[in-house]
Amino acid sequence: MKRIHLAFIASFLLPTALWLAADTLLPEPFTYFSFRSVFMQYSGVIAIAVMSVAMLLALRSKWLEPLMGGLDRMYRLHKWLGIAALVVTILHWWWATGTKWMVGWGWLVRPARKPGGGEQLGAVEGWLRSQRDMAESVGEWAFYAAVVLIVLALVKRFPYHWFVRTHKWIAVAYLALAYHTVVLTKIAYWSQPIGWLLAALLIGGSVAAVLTLTGRIGADRKVQGRIVALTEYPGVHVLEAAIEVEDGWRGHAPGQFAFVTSDMREGAHPYTIASAWNPAERRLVFIAKALGDHTRRLRETLKIGMPVTVEGPYGCFDFEDAQPRQIWVGAGIGITPFIARMKQRAATADARLVDLFHPTADFDQNAIDRLTADAAAAGVRLHLLVDARDGRLNGERIRAAAPEWQSASIWFCGPPGFGQALRADFVAHGLPPDRFHQELFEMR
Repeated sequence: MKRIHLAFIASFLLPTALWLAADTLLPEPFTYFSFRSVFMQYSGVIAIAVMSVAMLLALRSKWLEPLMGGLDRMYRLHKWLGIAALVVTILHWWWATGTKWMVGWGWLVRPARKPGGGEQLGAVEGWLRSQRDMAESVGEWAFYAAVVLIVLALVKRFPYHWFVRTHKWIAVAYLALAYHTVVLTKIAYWSQPIGWLLAALLIGGSVAAVLTLTGRIGADRKVQGRIVALTEYPGVHVLEAAIEVEDGWRGHAPGQFAFVTSDMREGAHPYTIASAWNPAERRLVFIAKALGDHTRRLRETLKIGMPVTVEGPYGCFDFEDAQPRQIWVGAGIGITPFIARMKQRAATADARLVDLFHPTADFDQNAIDRLTADAAAAGVRLHLLVDARDGRLNGERIRAAAPEWQSASIWFCGPPGFGQALRADFVAHGLPPDRFHQELFEMR
């Protein structure tokens, strides 16, 4: 999380520092309207800068994943930047529109415009001046659209398939706001570092917007496949699907995930891969729990032989560290990446000692038998806790069951709040924070 915290802060500090090198928030003389003028420039620069970074993160760039710690963290940063852009653009809109309202209400008196000096404008500057009214109007309506779309993306009750369909239209709003920015940014900025940064971000963000609207994101990581097996575990409301993929899948590491499309109207959904990679079989296994409308319908909609599209792999939850021991906590459906890792351990010798804790509210004997067999084959010590029978898992119970925890790293996948509580508990007991690894499996 430290990396995305730093990236989030840098997304504000870098353009702020470069803007302050070109302008000031303390104009002389300092009046409401002189401050409004410079604040409009500053807030506009910051808003489009963070929106541009958010657009670039949406590309799911493979080279950026290791730097950010995985696509799950990139999406978390994307979400934070979206919220930040929403806040800054609201401030920007208020200083623009609210001021006009207050002038109309008689609360403020706009200073008289200075007479024109008859200066000769270049062709570019003259064109930009001629576009100002249009750019203001386009920017205002793009702002309204972006606010609605960002708020819908943040509302978890908004159906996922509608989120997928509507969220891409933020790209249109971004392109409109990019035009607004180019026209209304001070001409003097473009010859300074703030202008160079802004130009790079606008070009990158615009390319990302076009790729989003044309459906090209992740195109080079998509392969076709077909469902070859379906296994249902009714006690835990889980459906396991085995997919045979065509040539083009480059393999994956245990703990990674992929986007799977079985219905074009529904769009792609992310699922952790629950199998180790075997090039001879070319088979991927995904496990889905009935947690929403889409996953509840899978048992009726998925059929053996059905074609699907798989995009990936993504993620850096890869179990790679230098510790002699590992403690795994797979809560509920969060057990999935650990199943993949156990499959790999069973096929490849690994002397590292592992304790796997699997707390679950539901119980299915067939699923538990398979999990127990996987743990035995992988040489993993399994601790199964059924909530109604064994109570809730916490840090104290883990430390009691795995007394060598101080030499271990902890790998957690499950409800975010549970993971945060466990992390805080172990850090309070002396575990270095960088030895607690948590999958942030939330795409919105």
